[in-house]
Amino acid sequence: MVNLKSRKLESFLRFFIGVVAVVLLNVLASAYFHRFDLTEEGRYSIKEPTKEMLRELDDVVYVEVYLDGELNAGFKRLQRSIRETLEEFRVYSGDNIQYTFNDPSAAMSEKARGEFMRALMAKGIQPTNIIDEQNGNRVEKLVFPGAIVSYGGAEAGVMLLKGNKAATAEEKLNQSIEGIEYELASAIRGLTSLERKKIALVKGHDELDSLEMASFATALADLYDLGVENLQAAPQGYDALIIAKPTKAFSESEKYHLDQYLMNGGKVLMLLDKLQANMDSASAAFNYAFPYNLNIDDQLFKYGIRINSDLIMDNNAAGYPVVVGNMGDQPQIKLQNWPFYPIINRFSDHAITRNMDAVLLRFGSTMDTIKSPGVTKIPLMFTSQYTRVVSAPVNVSVQDLRANMSAEKFNQQHLPTAYLLEGKFESLYKNRFRPENIDDSNFIENAGAGAKLLVVSDGDIARNEINTRTNSPQPLGFYPFAQNTFANQDFLMNAVAYLIDDEGIITARNKEIKIRPLNKVKISNEKTKWQIINMVVPVLLLIVYGVVRFYWRKKKYTGFGTD
Repeated sequence: MVNLKSRKLESFLRFFIGVVAVVLLNVLASAYFHRFDLTEEGRYSIKEPTKEMLRELDDVVYVEVYLDGELNAGFKRLQRSIRETLEEFRVYSGDNIQYTFNDPSAAMSEKARGEFMRALMAKGIQPTNIIDEQNGNRVEKLVFPGAIVSYGGAEAGVMLLKGNKAATAEEKLNQSIEGIEYELASAIRGLTSLERKKIALVKGHDELDSLEMASFATALADLYDLGVENLQAAPQGYDALIIAKPTKAFSESEKYHLDQYLMNGGKVLMLLDKLQANMDSASAAFNYAFPYNLNIDDQLFKYGIRINSDLIMDNNAAGYPVVVGNMGDQPQIKLQNWPFYPIINRFSDHAITRNMDAVLLRFGSTMDTIKSPGVTKIPLMFTSQYTRVVSAPVNVSVQDLRANMSAEKFNQQHLPTAYLLEGKFESLYKNRFRPENIDDSNFIENAGAGAKLLVVSDGDIARNEINTRTNSPQPLGFYPFAQNTFANQDFLMNAVAYLIDDEGIITARNKEIKIRPLNKVKISNEKTKWQIINMVVPVLLLIVYGVVRFYWRKKKYTGFGTD
């Protein structure tokens, strides 16, 4: 006979033990917080520097995302990834991240929608037109794939649709998803940071003037305290120095001060032209470009890098208007590839250049590395696979565009145009006489931890075009002849962020999310089979389980007596 009391006691004890186990598990979970990401590439994981920044938030940060409403599958994936990232941010910040999703097109009136959209564009969130097919009809919608981050009365616009325009739509969306964490974390840190980093533009050698650098300088001033340094004394208090296209020689004392700044663990971004080449004289049939005498070749050589006295000609280049003939008394102008303006669309897989859009160079040169123990040299940008190098003196004339530039002449490929150097630099003045009238009592022979040097073999990478009608600067990277905007500013801002990012937030740009597309041919051939497997097999398994369980229970309980 079955002892009902003992069975009830056993059930009660099991229930009690289960409740206690659940309570203990929750207590342990609250004491030892952890989140598990079971994906292969860790797509849901947040970088440790980002977590640390979120934990240190002392007030609420509001994020308003303008990607909502009717979206196609690709943008819904982007929207879902933004939501998942913000949810992770909220968890690690202790609810100090609050977010909402809004649809700009949902405004009540057309006038209100227009004003709202113009306000978003003024904050740097540019619209994207998406085209989709619905019920056989072509449907277009303007979306704003960005967000406004607000903190303490200040706000910043964040563009979340980025990536290389040469990639497919799916690849570009994937690159944008990979950059969500960095874009949002960078904006949050910029608003919440109590101490702004200090950056100096080096002057005194006929560098780019304020109008030519207006776009880049404005972008820097939005995030950092921007100053000017003339190297007449040792630079102090600056987190980084930027040298943008000097055209006059550095004195020995200036070189010494720059050297010692680097030896003290400083960070330097050098944008250098090797040859005197410009478009003002390029209309002449014979216009030769000769090397600048900057007097810093020996210094760069000591650190492990050399810019060669040549110019790069690339078959993948920006167009330049050239008179190709006349129709009556009217000249016929046509855009033709100007090989001295290479479009760089090949980058290393580094935090600075990952998923970078194309960058425009103007009169760039090739670079070589020199053996320098203890210094790591990382190439960042490369020319295309159809490149030609012309050694100085170089004839720079647009009249050559009329000549047939055969592909056979572009017989070199993937030449580096930018290098990042990190490590234990050795001073140029080690075992060497110091310049006169220099106080070398605190001379440092080898660089301290954190010293970084980034060299680009083109000074014009930081030069914005100027509207000749209004004499106002254009956005950096805007090329008026093609009405394109290249990613020059993105590259330079990423470079500065990497140089001075002691917290390591920029490492979030290394995040990788793999695309695993379905085989469309296999889907078409095996569609019916997999439909049957997914729809019929689960039902059959459920029926089999029910039958087996029925007979098992029947066999188990049939043997009990009823006495």
